Amino acid sequence: MSNPIFNTGAFPDQFSEKKRERRRFYMNDQGGVTEQSRQSPAQGQPFAAQYGMPGQQAGGAGADQLNRQYILPDAAGSQGAAMTYDDVIRKTVTSFAVVLLGAAGAVALGLVMPGAVMGLALVAALVGFVLGLVNAFKKEPNPALILAYSATQGFFLGAITMFLETQFPGIAVQAVMATLAVFGTVLALFKSGKVRATPKLNKMFFVAIIGYAVFSLMNFGLMMFTDMEMFGLRSGWFGIAIGAFAILLATYSLVMDFTNIQEGVEAGVSQKYGWAAAFGLTVSLVWLYIEILRVIAIIRTMAE
Repeated sequence: MSNPIFNTGAFPDQFSEKKRERRRFYMNDQGGVTEQSRQSPAQGQPFAAQYGMPGQQAGGAGADQLNRQYILPDAAGSQGAAMTYDDVIRKTVTSFAVVLLGAAGAVALGLVMPGAVMGLALVAALVGFVLGLVNAFKKEPNPALILAYSATQGFFLGAITMFLETQFPGIAVQAVMATLAVFGTVLALFKSGKVRATPKLNKMFFVAIIGYAVFSLMNFGLMMFTDMEMFGLRSGWFGIAIGAFAILLATYSLVMDFTNIQEGVEAGVSQKYGWAAAFGLTVSLVWLYIEILRVIAIIRTMAE
């Protein structure tokens, strides 16, 4: 039943219910509006079936075509399966297995040729540094280069750990346990939401790491070309303070790694970037272990 006000003579007859039923409009292919008669055979058909989609003939837009137009693959999935936490864990475990193999190789070589292992360790450290830069600046992660980095760093860690173990028995276990403790604590705090990487902290981190890198290169040069002690400028309480600062930097590097992994998984990035996440964790943990090992060695040197 229609509203009686609209059926009076006070309003135009297009408000009449019967005439409203007869008056139907559609948009033609020139963009204009055309009235359709009540007896039109197309009445009741969908717009796309009657008149076609833009640039197509009427009746040509089927379900398959609409799916092709509107059901598009997402940006991450277009390159394959998405990265998951399990995938990152598997790749990280693989990377650290190669680190352990490299360390075992250094220890085995050191037992047979103790005079040559430290020279090879220096070469491995330099090669690992170059591979680290290459992997850091590559747009696409390369598993072979990442595992090569793990192998060279593992050899260096095995050689330097064996050398310090002969001077400070038990230092290897102390450094490994301390590294695992820091890693577990940071992971627990990150998972609870108490620590996060922020843009402001990231800027401070990169400024600090540039300064630390300059100091480390200068100290390395003094150790190589002068008669300074084993740790160069990093001796005594000053060395402990620098070491504590470096441990804090390595710890925040872990926080940045966890943040990047979380954001990558939530964004559904391609599975191949799990290797980039594994590389980041490997770099941070190797760095953290070296700094802890050095601080323990300095403390034990002062205690003797």
